[in-house]
Amino acid sequence: MKFLRILLRVLLGLVIVLALFLAVSLAPVDETPYREMPYYARTKQRLTDLPTPPPGKEPVRAGWAKVNITPPYTTPTGGYGERLGKHWTIVSDSIYARAIMLDNGTTKVAVVGLDLVITPPTVTEALKKRLPEVGLRWENVYMGAIHSHNSMGGWAPRLVGQLIAGEYGEKIVNRITDGVLTAIRKAQATMAPVKIGFGETDATDLISNRLSSSGPTGPLDGKIRLLEFRKNSGESALLCTFAGHPTLFDGDNATYLSRDYPGALVDRLEKKSADFAVFLAGAVGSTAPKPRGKTDFQEIRNYAGDLAARIERVVPKIQPEPDSTLSILTLPLGLREPHPRVVGNWRVRPWLFYALYGDYPSDLKALRIGQTVLLGTPCDFSGELAAELNPLATQKGLNLMVTSFDGGYIGYITPDRYYNRQSYETRDMNWFGPYNGAYFEEMMAGLLNKID
Repeated sequence: MKFLRILLRVLLGLVIVLALFLAVSLAPVDETPYREMPYYARTKQRLTDLPTPPPGKEPVRAGWAKVNITPPYTTPTGGYGERLGKHWTIVSDSIYARAIMLDNGTTKVAVVGLDLVITPPTVTEALKKRLPEVGLRWENVYMGAIHSHNSMGGWAPRLVGQLIAGEYGEKIVNRITDGVLTAIRKAQATMAPVKIGFGETDATDLISNRLSSSGPTGPLDGKIRLLEFRKNSGESALLCTFAGHPTLFDGDNATYLSRDYPGALVDRLEKKSADFAVFLAGAVGSTAPKPRGKTDFQEIRNYAGDLAARIERVVPKIQPEPDSTLSILTLPLGLREPHPRVVGNWRVRPWLFYALYGDYPSDLKALRIGQTVLLGTPCDFSGELAAELNPLATQKGLNLMVTSFDGGYIGYITPDRYYNRQSYETRDMNWFGPYNGAYFEEMMAGLLNKID
Protein backbone atom coordinates (compact mmCIF):
# COMPACT_ATOMS: atom_id res chain seq x y z
CA MET A 1 0.00 0.00 0.00
CA LYS A 2 2.86 2.35 0.82
CA PHE A 3 4.26 1.81 -2.68
CA LEU A 4 0.88 2.62 -4.24
CA ARG A 5 0.60 5.81 -2.18
CA ILE A 6 4.05 6.90 -3.32
CA LEU A 7 3.21 6.04 -6.93
CA LEU A 8 -0.05 7.99 -6.77
CA ARG A 9 1.73 11.00 -5.30
CA VAL A 10 4.35 10.86 -8.06
CA LEU A 11 1.67 10.59 -10.73
CA LEU A 12 -0.31 13.42 -9.17
CA GLY A 13 2.82 15.54 -9.09
CA LEU A 14 3.49 14.82 -12.73
CA VAL A 15 -0.10 15.73 -13.62
CA ILE A 16 0.21 19.02 -11.72
CA VAL A 17 3.55 19.82 -13.39
CA LEU A 18 2.10 19.00 -16.80
CA ALA A 19 -1.00 21.11 -16.11
CA LEU A 20 1.16 24.04 -15.00
CA PHE A 21 3.37 23.68 -18.08
CA LEU A 22 0.36 23.66 -20.40
CA ALA A 23 -1.12 26.66 -18.59
CA VAL A 24 1.99 28.75 -19.13
CA SER A 25 2.77 27.35 -22.61
CA LEU A 26 -0.57 27.33 -24.44
CA ALA A 27 -3.21 29.93 -25.17
CA PRO A 28 -6.28 30.10 -27.44
CA VAL A 29 -5.89 31.59 -30.91
CA ASP A 30 -6.54 35.32 -30.93
CA GLU A 31 -9.02 35.95 -33.74
CA THR A 32 -9.23 39.72 -33.32
CA PRO A 33 -9.39 41.30 -36.82
CA TYR A 34 -5.96 42.58 -37.78
CA ARG A 35 -7.10 46.18 -38.26
CA GLU A 36 -8.06 46.31 -34.60
CA MET A 37 -4.62 45.19 -33.44
CA PRO A 38 -1.84 47.55 -32.22
CA TYR A 39 0.72 46.03 -34.60
CA TYR A 40 -1.45 47.07 -37.56
CA ALA A 41 -1.63 50.69 -36.41
CA ARG A 42 2.14 50.81 -35.92
CA THR A 43 2.92 49.33 -39.32
CA LYS A 44 0.34 51.54 -41.01
CA GLN A 45 1.99 54.60 -39.46
CA ARG A 46 5.42 53.41 -40.57
CA LEU A 47 4.09 53.05 -44.11
CA THR A 48 2.69 56.59 -44.00
CA ASP A 49 5.99 57.92 -42.68
CA LEU A 50 8.14 56.35 -45.40
CA PRO A 51 9.83 59.14 -47.39
CA THR A 52 9.01 59.83 -51.01
CA PRO A 53 11.86 58.38 -53.08
CA PRO A 54 14.08 61.06 -54.63
CA PRO A 55 14.35 61.36 -58.43
CA GLY A 56 17.46 60.04 -60.11
CA LYS A 57 20.25 62.36 -61.21
CA GLU A 58 21.45 60.12 -64.02
CA PRO A 59 20.49 56.94 -65.90
CA VAL A 60 20.95 53.81 -63.86
CA ARG A 61 24.39 52.26 -63.75
CA ALA A 62 24.78 48.61 -62.88
CA GLY A 63 27.38 45.97 -62.18
CA TRP A 64 27.15 42.33 -61.24
CA ALA A 65 29.22 39.54 -59.77
CA LYS A 66 28.97 36.13 -58.12
CA VAL A 67 31.08 34.48 -55.42
CA ASN A 68 31.37 30.76 -54.84
CA ILE A 69 30.49 30.10 -51.20
CA THR A 70 30.63 26.30 -51.37
CA PRO A 71 32.44 25.29 -48.16
CA PRO A 72 35.50 23.01 -48.22
CA TYR A 73 33.76 20.95 -45.54
CA THR A 74 30.37 19.25 -45.47
CA THR A 75 27.36 20.82 -43.78
CA PRO A 76 23.84 19.64 -43.03
CA THR A 77 21.66 19.55 -46.15
CA GLY A 78 19.14 22.30 -45.45
CA GLY A 79 15.49 22.06 -46.43
CA TYR A 80 13.74 18.98 -45.04
CA GLY A 81 13.21 18.16 -41.36
CA GLU A 82 12.96 14.45 -42.13
CA ARG A 83 16.72 14.38 -42.82
CA LEU A 84 17.50 14.99 -39.14
CA GLY A 85 20.60 17.05 -39.95
CA LYS A 86 22.17 14.58 -42.37
CA HIS A 87 25.16 16.02 -44.25
CA TRP A 88 25.65 16.19 -47.99
CA THR A 89 28.77 14.35 -49.19
CA ILE A 90 28.83 15.16 -52.94
CA VAL A 91 28.86 18.62 -54.55
CA SER A 92 26.45 18.25 -57.45
CA ASP A 93 26.80 21.94 -58.24
CA SER A 94 28.44 24.82 -56.43
CA ILE A 95 26.61 27.35 -54.23
CA TYR A 96 26.92 31.09 -54.93
CA ALA A 97 26.10 34.49 -53.57
CA ARG A 98 25.14 36.76 -56.48
CA ALA A 99 24.78 40.53 -56.53
CA ILE A 100 23.57 43.18 -58.95
CA MET A 101 24.62 46.68 -57.87
CA LEU A 102 22.51 49.64 -59.06
CA ASP A 103 23.03 53.42 -58.78
CA ASN A 104 21.21 56.43 -60.30
CA GLY A 105 23.19 59.18 -58.59
CA THR A 106 20.83 59.51 -55.62
CA THR A 107 20.04 55.92 -54.67
CA LYS A 108 22.23 52.85 -54.40
CA VAL A 109 20.76 49.35 -54.25
CA ALA A 110 22.28 45.89 -54.06
CA VAL A 111 20.05 43.05 -55.28
CA VAL A 112 21.40 39.87 -53.66
CA GLY A 113 20.44 36.30 -54.49
CA LEU A 114 21.56 33.36 -52.35
CA ASP A 115 21.65 29.74 -53.48
CA LEU A 116 19.98 28.68 -50.22
CA VAL A 117 16.54 27.54 -49.11
CA ILE A 118 15.90 30.96 -47.50
CA THR A 119 17.84 34.06 -46.59
CA PRO A 120 18.93 33.00 -43.09
CA PRO A 121 17.82 35.51 -40.43
CA THR A 122 21.22 35.04 -38.79
CA VAL A 123 22.89 36.22 -42.00
CA THR A 124 20.51 39.18 -42.19
CA GLU A 125 21.47 40.25 -38.67
CA ALA A 126 25.18 39.91 -39.52
CA LEU A 127 24.72 41.96 -42.70
CA LYS A 128 22.96 44.75 -40.83
CA LYS A 129 26.16 45.18 -38.81
CA ARG A 130 28.63 44.76 -41.67
CA LEU A 131 27.05 46.41 -44.73
CA PRO A 132 28.78 49.74 -43.96
CA GLU A 133 31.98 47.93 -44.99
CA VAL A 134 30.71 48.21 -48.59
CA GLY A 135 29.07 51.62 -48.20
CA LEU A 136 25.52 50.35 -47.74
CA ARG A 137 22.84 49.92 -45.09
CA TRP A 138 20.19 47.23 -44.79
CA GLU A 139 17.73 49.72 -46.30
CA ASN A 140 19.83 49.66 -49.51
CA VAL A 141 19.61 45.89 -49.97
CA TYR A 142 16.99 43.71 -51.65
CA MET A 143 17.54 40.05 -50.72
CA GLY A 144 16.20 36.78 -52.07
CA ALA A 145 17.02 33.08 -52.30
CA ILE A 146 16.51 30.32 -54.84
CA HIS A 147 14.77 28.09 -52.23
CA SER A 148 16.65 24.90 -53.09
CA HIS A 149 15.92 22.24 -50.46
CA ASN A 150 19.28 20.56 -51.16
CA SER A 151 21.57 23.46 -50.36
CA MET A 152 23.84 24.34 -47.48
CA GLY A 153 22.36 24.22 -43.96
CA GLY A 154 23.76 24.89 -40.52
CA TRP A 155 22.85 28.59 -40.29
CA ALA A 156 20.03 28.48 -37.66
CA PRO A 157 20.89 28.19 -33.94
CA ARG A 158 17.61 27.08 -32.31
CA LEU A 159 15.46 23.97 -32.40
CA VAL A 160 13.04 24.97 -35.17
CA GLY A 161 15.88 26.24 -37.36
CA GLN A 162 17.90 23.10 -36.75
CA LEU A 163 14.97 20.93 -37.81
CA ILE A 164 15.08 22.74 -41.17
CA ALA A 165 18.80 23.36 -41.53
CA GLY A 166 20.62 20.94 -39.23
CA GLU A 167 23.22 21.59 -36.56
CA TYR A 168 24.20 25.24 -36.29
CA GLY A 169 27.67 26.49 -37.13
CA GLU A 170 28.66 30.14 -36.77
CA LYS A 171 31.39 29.68 -39.36
CA ILE A 172 28.67 28.92 -41.93
CA VAL A 173 26.90 32.21 -41.16
CA ASN A 174 30.22 34.03 -41.48
CA ARG A 175 30.98 32.28 -44.78
CA ILE A 176 27.64 33.30 -46.30
CA THR A 177 27.94 36.86 -45.00
CA ASP A 178 31.49 37.22 -46.31
CA GLY A 179 30.33 35.90 -49.68
CA VAL A 180 27.54 38.47 -49.93
CA LEU A 181 29.86 41.34 -49.08
CA THR A 182 32.50 40.15 -51.54
CA ALA A 183 29.91 39.80 -54.32
CA ILE A 184 28.72 43.36 -53.65
CA ARG A 185 32.30 44.69 -53.76
CA LYS A 186 32.98 42.93 -57.04
CA ALA A 187 29.70 44.15 -58.52
CA GLN A 188 30.54 47.74 -57.52
CA ALA A 189 33.82 47.45 -59.40
CA THR A 190 32.06 46.59 -62.68
CA MET A 191 29.41 49.33 -62.77
CA ALA A 192 28.56 51.07 -66.03
CA PRO A 193 25.48 52.73 -67.60
CA VAL A 194 22.80 50.21 -68.55
CA LYS A 195 19.59 50.01 -70.47
CA ILE A 196 16.72 48.29 -68.66
CA GLY A 197 14.02 46.04 -70.13
CA PHE A 198 11.30 43.69 -68.89
CA GLY A 199 9.84 40.49 -70.28
CA GLU A 200 7.53 37.74 -69.10
CA THR A 201 6.02 34.47 -70.23
CA ASP A 202 3.53 32.05 -68.74
CA ALA A 203 4.49 28.76 -67.10
CA THR A 204 1.41 28.12 -64.99
CA ASP A 205 1.19 24.65 -66.51
CA LEU A 206 4.47 23.78 -64.76
CA ILE A 207 3.15 24.33 -61.21
CA SER A 208 0.25 23.12 -59.09
CA ASN A 209 -1.33 24.27 -55.83
CA ARG A 210 -0.53 21.94 -52.93
CA LEU A 211 -3.54 23.28 -51.04
CA SER A 212 -5.88 21.77 -53.64
CA SER A 213 -5.64 18.48 -51.72
CA SER A 214 -7.56 20.14 -48.86
CA GLY A 215 -10.29 21.83 -50.93
CA PRO A 216 -10.92 24.33 -53.75
CA THR A 217 -8.21 26.90 -54.51
CA GLY A 218 -7.81 30.00 -56.67
CA PRO A 219 -5.49 30.88 -59.58
CA LEU A 220 -1.73 30.94 -59.03
CA ASP A 221 0.76 33.46 -60.33
CA GLY A 222 2.68 31.26 -62.78
CA LYS A 223 4.57 33.85 -64.83
CA ILE A 224 8.30 33.73 -65.45
CA ARG A 225 9.43 37.35 -65.14
CA LEU A 226 12.69 38.79 -66.42
CA LEU A 227 14.48 42.07 -65.85
CA GLU A 228 17.35 42.68 -68.26
CA PHE A 229 20.27 45.04 -67.76
CA ARG A 230 22.41 45.72 -70.82
CA LYS A 231 25.64 47.71 -70.88
CA ASN A 232 26.81 49.68 -73.92
CA SER A 233 29.47 47.00 -74.37
CA GLY A 234 26.68 44.48 -75.01
CA GLU A 235 27.30 42.65 -71.73
CA SER A 236 23.99 41.76 -70.09
CA ALA A 237 22.47 40.44 -66.87
CA LEU A 238 19.09 38.81 -66.26
CA LEU A 239 17.11 38.87 -63.02
CA CYS A 240 14.58 36.01 -63.15
CA THR A 241 11.68 35.16 -60.82
CA PHE A 242 9.31 32.18 -60.84
CA ALA A 243 6.97 30.53 -58.34
CA GLY A 244 7.79 26.83 -58.80
CA HIS A 245 8.93 25.25 -55.52
CA PRO A 246 12.49 23.88 -56.03
CA THR A 247 11.83 20.47 -54.47
CA LEU A 248 12.88 18.17 -57.31
CA PHE A 249 15.38 16.50 -55.02
CA ASP A 250 13.35 14.21 -52.77
CA GLY A 251 13.46 14.68 -49.02
CA ASP A 252 15.28 11.39 -48.52
CA ASN A 253 18.05 12.41 -50.91
CA ALA A 254 20.46 14.43 -48.77
CA THR A 255 23.63 13.15 -50.43
CA TYR A 256 23.99 16.00 -52.93
CA LEU A 257 24.66 19.69 -52.47
CA SER A 258 22.61 21.26 -55.25
CA ARG A 259 20.86 24.40 -56.48
CA ASP A 260 18.01 22.21 -57.81
CA TYR A 261 16.31 23.49 -60.98
CA PRO A 262 17.12 27.22 -60.40
CA GLY A 263 20.82 26.36 -60.62
CA ALA A 264 20.43 24.41 -63.85
CA LEU A 265 18.27 27.23 -65.24
CA VAL A 266 20.76 29.98 -64.35
CA ASP A 267 23.65 27.97 -65.82
CA ARG A 268 21.79 27.63 -69.11
CA LEU A 269 20.78 31.31 -69.16
CA GLU A 270 24.42 32.30 -68.70
CA LYS A 271 25.38 30.16 -71.68
CA LYS A 272 22.65 31.25 -74.10
CA SER A 273 20.78 34.37 -72.97
CA ALA A 274 23.00 36.59 -70.80
CA ASP A 275 26.48 37.00 -69.40
CA PHE A 276 25.14 36.87 -65.85
CA ALA A 277 21.90 35.66 -64.29
CA VAL A 278 20.36 35.59 -60.84
CA PHE A 279 17.21 33.68 -59.84
CA LEU A 280 14.96 34.77 -56.98
CA ALA A 281 12.17 32.49 -55.79
CA GLY A 282 8.81 34.11 -56.51
CA ALA A 283 5.54 33.51 -54.67
CA VAL A 284 6.32 29.86 -53.90
CA GLY A 285 3.98 29.48 -50.93
CA SER A 286 1.94 26.25 -51.49
CA THR A 287 3.17 25.73 -55.06
CA ALA A 288 4.56 22.43 -56.29
CA PRO A 289 6.52 21.79 -59.51
CA LYS A 290 5.20 19.42 -62.17
CA PRO A 291 8.36 17.53 -63.10
CA ARG A 292 9.20 15.09 -65.89
CA GLY A 293 11.78 12.36 -65.45
CA LYS A 294 12.60 9.09 -63.74
CA THR A 295 15.31 10.43 -61.41
CA ASP A 296 15.83 13.66 -59.48
CA PHE A 297 18.57 14.67 -61.92
CA GLN A 298 16.38 14.06 -64.97
CA GLU A 299 13.58 16.08 -63.39
CA ILE A 300 15.92 18.99 -62.71
CA ARG A 301 17.34 18.95 -66.22
CA ASN A 302 13.93 18.72 -67.89
CA TYR A 303 12.27 21.32 -65.67
CA ALA A 304 15.06 23.84 -66.12
CA GLY A 305 15.03 23.10 -69.85
CA ASP A 306 11.29 23.75 -70.11
CA LEU A 307 11.68 27.12 -68.37
CA ALA A 308 14.79 28.07 -70.33
CA ALA A 309 13.13 27.32 -73.67
CA ARG A 310 10.33 29.75 -72.85
CA ILE A 311 12.74 32.39 -71.60
CA GLU A 312 14.88 32.07 -74.72
CA ARG A 313 11.87 32.97 -76.85
CA VAL A 314 11.22 36.09 -74.76
CA VAL A 315 14.70 37.58 -74.27
CA PRO A 316 15.21 38.64 -77.92
CA LYS A 317 11.91 40.56 -77.73
CA ILE A 318 12.94 42.64 -74.71
CA GLN A 319 13.70 46.21 -75.71
CA PRO A 320 15.86 47.78 -72.99
CA GLU A 321 15.98 51.56 -72.65
CA PRO A 322 17.96 53.98 -70.44
CA ASP A 323 16.06 54.89 -67.27
CA SER A 324 16.96 56.88 -64.16
CA THR A 325 14.16 55.50 -61.97
CA LEU A 326 15.58 53.62 -58.97
CA SER A 327 14.14 53.61 -55.46
CA ILE A 328 13.83 51.23 -52.53
CA LEU A 329 11.57 51.23 -49.48
CA THR A 330 11.90 49.08 -46.37
CA LEU A 331 8.82 48.65 -44.17
CA PRO A 332 9.50 47.14 -40.71
CA LEU A 333 6.65 44.71 -40.21
CA GLY A 334 4.63 44.43 -37.02
CA LEU A 335 3.04 41.04 -36.42
CA ARG A 336 0.47 39.39 -34.19
CA GLU A 337 1.93 37.32 -31.36
CA PRO A 338 3.34 33.98 -32.52
CA HIS A 339 0.48 31.56 -33.13
CA PRO A 340 1.78 28.08 -34.07
CA ARG A 341 -1.16 25.80 -33.33
CA VAL A 342 -0.58 22.50 -31.55
CA VAL A 343 -3.99 21.13 -30.53
CA GLY A 344 -7.31 22.26 -32.00
CA ASN A 345 -7.50 26.03 -31.67
CA TRP A 346 -4.73 26.23 -29.08
CA ARG A 347 -1.35 27.74 -29.87
CA VAL A 348 1.98 28.05 -28.09
CA ARG A 349 2.64 31.21 -26.13
CA PRO A 350 5.26 33.70 -27.40
CA TRP A 351 7.92 32.83 -24.84
CA LEU A 352 7.97 29.22 -25.97
CA PHE A 353 7.99 30.09 -29.68
CA TYR A 354 10.88 32.51 -29.24
CA ALA A 355 12.77 29.94 -27.17
CA LEU A 356 12.39 27.37 -29.94
CA TYR A 357 12.89 29.67 -32.96
CA GLY A 358 14.27 33.06 -31.95
CA ASP A 359 12.91 36.57 -32.33
CA TYR A 360 13.98 38.03 -35.66
CA PRO A 361 12.67 41.32 -37.08
CA SER A 362 11.03 41.15 -40.51
CA ASP A 363 10.47 43.65 -43.29
CA LEU A 364 8.56 44.11 -46.48
CA LYS A 365 10.66 45.56 -49.31
CA ALA A 366 9.70 47.49 -52.42
CA LEU A 367 12.28 48.09 -55.15
CA ARG A 368 11.49 50.08 -58.28
CA ILE A 369 13.79 49.75 -61.27
CA GLY A 370 12.45 51.67 -64.26
CA GLN A 371 8.86 50.53 -64.82
CA THR A 372 9.26 47.37 -62.74
CA VAL A 373 8.54 47.00 -59.03
CA LEU A 374 9.82 44.10 -56.94
CA LEU A 375 7.99 43.38 -53.68
CA GLY A 376 9.98 41.25 -51.23
CA THR A 377 8.41 39.23 -48.43
CA PRO A 378 9.95 37.47 -45.37
CA CYS A 379 8.17 34.17 -45.91
CA ASP A 380 6.92 31.55 -48.34
CA PHE A 381 4.45 33.96 -49.92
CA SER A 382 1.31 32.59 -51.56
CA GLY A 383 1.09 32.42 -55.34
CA GLU A 384 -2.63 33.09 -55.02
CA LEU A 385 -2.05 36.33 -53.10
CA ALA A 386 0.57 37.43 -55.63
CA ALA A 387 -1.94 36.91 -58.44
CA GLU A 388 -4.37 39.18 -56.59
CA LEU A 389 -1.78 42.01 -56.50
CA ASN A 390 -1.12 41.98 -60.23
CA PRO A 391 -4.20 44.06 -61.27
CA LEU A 392 -3.07 47.01 -59.12
CA ALA A 393 0.34 47.03 -60.77
CA THR A 394 -1.23 46.77 -64.22
CA GLN A 395 -3.54 49.67 -63.39
CA LYS A 396 -0.47 51.77 -62.59
CA GLY A 397 1.34 50.73 -65.75
CA LEU A 398 3.98 48.85 -63.77
CA ASN A 399 5.48 45.38 -64.05
CA LEU A 400 5.33 43.45 -60.77
CA MET A 401 7.73 40.82 -59.47
CA VAL A 402 6.84 39.34 -56.06
CA THR A 403 9.59 37.43 -54.27
CA SER A 404 9.93 35.43 -51.06
CA PHE A 405 12.72 35.22 -48.43
CA ASP A 406 13.81 38.85 -48.23
CA GLY A 407 15.74 38.53 -44.96
CA GLY A 408 13.52 37.46 -42.08
CA TYR A 409 11.45 34.28 -42.08
CA ILE A 410 7.97 33.99 -40.54
CA GLY A 411 6.67 30.78 -42.16
CA TYR A 412 3.92 30.66 -44.79
CA ILE A 413 1.52 33.46 -45.72
CA THR A 414 -1.57 32.03 -47.45
CA PRO A 415 -5.10 33.30 -48.15
CA ASP A 416 -7.06 33.80 -44.94
CA ARG A 417 -9.94 31.66 -46.19
CA TYR A 418 -7.68 28.62 -45.80
CA TYR A 419 -6.62 29.31 -42.20
CA ASN A 420 -8.55 26.40 -40.68
CA ARG A 421 -7.59 23.83 -43.31
CA GLN A 422 -5.65 20.83 -42.04
CA SER A 423 -2.60 21.18 -44.26
CA TYR A 424 1.13 21.69 -43.81
CA GLU A 425 1.08 25.23 -45.23
CA THR A 426 -1.86 26.52 -43.18
CA ARG A 427 -1.40 24.54 -39.97
CA ASP A 428 2.24 23.64 -39.36
CA MET A 429 3.79 26.61 -41.11
CA ASN A 430 1.35 29.40 -40.21
CA TRP A 431 3.31 30.91 -37.32
CA PHE A 432 1.62 34.25 -36.73
CA GLY A 433 -2.09 33.60 -36.69
CA PRO A 434 -5.16 34.55 -38.73
CA TYR A 435 -5.70 37.38 -41.23
CA ASN A 436 -2.08 37.74 -42.38
CA GLY A 437 -3.03 37.21 -46.01
CA ALA A 438 -5.18 40.36 -46.06
CA TYR A 439 -2.65 42.22 -43.88
CA PHE A 440 0.24 41.47 -46.22
CA GLU A 441 -1.79 42.34 -49.31
CA GLU A 442 -2.76 45.70 -47.80
CA MET A 443 0.78 46.63 -46.85
CA MET A 444 2.24 45.44 -50.15
CA ALA A 445 -0.38 47.44 -52.05
CA GLY A 446 0.53 50.42 -49.86
CA LEU A 447 4.21 50.03 -50.80
CA LEU A 448 3.28 49.75 -54.46
CA ASN A 449 1.32 53.00 -54.18
CA LYS A 450 4.12 54.69 -52.24
CA ILE A 451 6.89 53.81 -54.68
CA ASP A 452 4.82 54.62 -57.79
